[in-house]
Amino acid sequence: MTSSHERSNRSPQLSPASARHTPGRLWGWPVALGLLSATGLVSALVSDGWGDTWSWLALGVPLLVVARCVLRR
Repeated sequence: MTSSHERSNRSPQLSPASARHTPGRLWGWPVALGLLSATGLVSALVSDGWGDTWSWLALGVPLLVVARCVLRR
């Protein structure tokens, strides 16, 4: 039997779920959506023609992602 003092000195074990949450996996999609939004905003401000089309697509995709996440709850 171990005392409570010995139990508190043990190093915490990482669960398999927390080991999978690397910074790349955690921040990958938010960074990608942020870059997509930024390119869409710049494109909407400085270009015509294909730039307008790109801005609509680039600004619409993050809205679709948010709508999908809200509707899944």
